[in-house]
Amino acid sequence: MTQWWRPEVHVDRRPALLARNRIRSGLRGWFEAEGFVEVEPAILQISPGNEAHLHAFATQMLGHDGVAQPLYLHTSPEFACKKLLAAGESALFAFAPVFRNRERGPLHHPEFVMLEWYRANAPYDAIIADCAALIARAAEIAGATRFRHRGVEADPFAPHERVPVAQAFADHARIDLLASLRDDGGTDREALARAARSVGIRVAQDDNWADIFSRILVERIEPQLGRGRLTVLDRYPVAEAALARPCPDDPRLAERFEIYACGVELANGFGELTDPLVQRTRFEAEMDEKQRVYGERYPIDEDFLAALALMPPASGVALGLDRLVMLATGAQRIDQVIWTPVAESRGES
Repeated sequence: MTQWWRPEVHVDRRPALLARNRIRSGLRGWFEAEGFVEVEPAILQISPGNEAHLHAFATQMLGHDGVAQPLYLHTSPEFACKKLLAAGESALFAFAPVFRNRERGPLHHPEFVMLEWYRANAPYDAIIADCAALIARAAEIAGATRFRHRGVEADPFAPHERVPVAQAFADHARIDLLASLRDDGGTDREALARAARSVGIRVAQDDNWADIFSRILVERIEPQLGRGRLTVLDRYPVAEAALARPCPDDPRLAERFEIYACGVELANGFGELTDPLVQRTRFEAEMDEKQRVYGERYPIDEDFLAALALMPPASGVALGLDRLVMLATGAQRIDQVIWTPVAESRGES
């Protein structure tokens, strides 16, 4: 973007930045009124997260003896927050700076703020209700009666719609997603590839099931979500929900949801998986995929897996504060609502 520190640029950006402050303060007040405890998760972690397509910033910590220990800037505060649930906290939230490499664009920034919160012994329906209330609160604080982005509008105060992923695939892509899922939650790559090709979606020879799923979601489904009102996209395939517990009525699906407004993803939440053996298996599969695609893998946080054995049933969500502020203020790019955007190259910021 144009050099943000120039006075003539800052004066135009400042109203949205001040609205950001008001929104953040208002959301913090909402959590405090609900009895949540604010926590500050450490940014430096042994593992930045174990999702195949998330990329971390690596660093190292030097001991007094000069020996280096590899560490990462976290891509999410999730592991730390769940350890606090295991420790005994029952309702917590954090405004956490997070860092993701290989991500930059109108809706992405290498450093951003994730608002993450958890409720112990609560169904994930409760977290969905939290999300709807907080999104409406942000709009109210900013004085926005509608969200608008790229010609699409949504009413943040209207009752949200809740759409299972399989229904969204049928409605917007004319694809029977469940036909590509086995009874144990495994996937049938060829079945999904045939369905995708039949509706004109490109499938590369080396695409796996997850690649095809993602392409259908991005090309055909996401642009149709959050039109007129918020959309809760619900009940993801287990193969696309490494940190979520299976749905009790269908082991092929998981208690994962995402919330969209104007085609923009705002939040990603789960009924949390607490089985350390299953979680280890899923992490290893994710890292195998990362190795296959990118030639690297991240370590598994053994303390996190140990903490899962003590963690109560819980539900949680991560909401992108910057994207929410962007929609609430009418900004078109995420860097317009970040106080000091990360420079793209020398001499530019």
